[in-house]
Amino acid sequence: MKLPNRKPLVGVLFISPPRFRNLGEGTEHGYYYERKEREAASLLQSFAFADVVFPGVVYTREDMDQAVARFTQAQVDMVFAHFLSWSDDFAWIRFLRNMIPMPILFATISRDEPGFEDSLTEDRFIEFLSAGGLVGALEASGSVGRFARPMMRTTIGSRAEVMETARQMAQAAKLRTQLRKTSFGLLPSYNEAMWSTYVDPYDLFMKAGPELRFLTIAGLEDVIADIPKAEVEAVMDDLLASFPSDDTVIRDKFFASVEASIGLERITRDAGAELLVLNDIDQVLMRHIGLRPGFTPCSDASDVMVVPEGDIGGGLACYILHKLSEKPVNFVEPFHVDKRTGLFAAGHAGPNNYRNPEGKTRISIDARFARSSFKHAGAPFAWHVIGAGPKTMLHVSQQANGRFKMVCTTVEAVDTPHFLAGYSHGLFKPPLPVEDFFGRLIKIGVTQHYGVVSGDYTAEAEMLAELLDFDFFRI
Repeated sequence: MKLPNRKPLVGVLFISPPRFRNLGEGTEHGYYYERKEREAASLLQSFAFADVVFPGVVYTREDMDQAVARFTQAQVDMVFAHFLSWSDDFAWIRFLRNMIPMPILFATISRDEPGFEDSLTEDRFIEFLSAGGLVGALEASGSVGRFARPMMRTTIGSRAEVMETARQMAQAAKLRTQLRKTSFGLLPSYNEAMWSTYVDPYDLFMKAGPELRFLTIAGLEDVIADIPKAEVEAVMDDLLASFPSDDTVIRDKFFASVEASIGLERITRDAGAELLVLNDIDQVLMRHIGLRPGFTPCSDASDVMVVPEGDIGGGLACYILHKLSEKPVNFVEPFHVDKRTGLFAAGHAGPNNYRNPEGKTRISIDARFARSSFKHAGAPFAWHVIGAGPKTMLHVSQQANGRFKMVCTTVEAVDTPHFLAGYSHGLFKPPLPVEDFFGRLIKIGVTQHYGVVSGDYTAEAEMLAELLDFDFFRI
């Protein structure tokens, strides 16, 4: 089931002291509470990246109880907490005690300028009190330490800096919510050739969030049998109109590959899942379906992601990058290094997202199984070269102690023609000398599988790892 696309939902908690509330009567800039209402309204305009739940400025214990109730009822993804000046901490400690487990960003915003030169008039004295957010933050920090809530992060800086951190954390918090509401499908099993990619399904549900649905080849056969021929032909026509093809494409084998690809997406939807982890070299799959399906996603608007080799951790990495970026993601493994150029080649056979317009796609033969005895040997697939530009490269796997680990880096994809037959692929420059880069990965202890997406999402990935209690390594 595709989760609805939406903005993060952020509970905004602004705290002020009741003893200051009615100070400043008759002054040029008005009562303290009027100044705080103007400041709150201005700060709320900085949340364009989110939908907000704002219960008003919190002064009292009763205000805080109402705020906690509203945040809980609305099921916000996270809470943004900020002291508008010094304040008594009786409301704050009730929040820390009573708020359900929740991502919280405790933010301290430094003014660009104080807003007063001295406190020699009542108006300027009220502004001096109003500017005391640092006092409130320092006092509140002690309780932050004593409660030691999980999923709580602190930040200090200019408004622009703090709000960028808030935007990143809001994206991570929204994804945490989504992970707890989604399901992944596994078809038909883990890949027994690489046990290091196995994860515990119970741990996946408990720690990462998704529920795992176990799908079967028999179920896939039933789904494929019900697909109208006209639907397959329409997808084939769209593919041939959208991408160049070569003379290796045999139409009946092309039909079989597209039909099976539609079947993969349909069985995933029927299971209420968004991600299908396919063991694409499973012998039962190859004997019964006759090929490795090569055209998922079947359209630009597809709501299902398919990744190969039965690797749920690799699939989770791709899902995370897709949700953070809302862009096409590729599933890759590094193949080899070229010491002459400092680059490495990476990619993967089997299903991969070939619809990123930054890259180059041809419809060609799946060379790996072209000479096999399977029914549709030589069936075509979408042969994709990953486009040039900066990329985020993300890995997820499970460690010996049962904890999940996330490894994240940025690489630069360079422009290249198709050069690896049968594999979606690309050439990449790592942030370190290439052997040092892979030395770091090997020392951490990983597997060969990574998700790759255009742009830099390392900050959001690190925040998500913190929210999920994953170990995080940045290279």
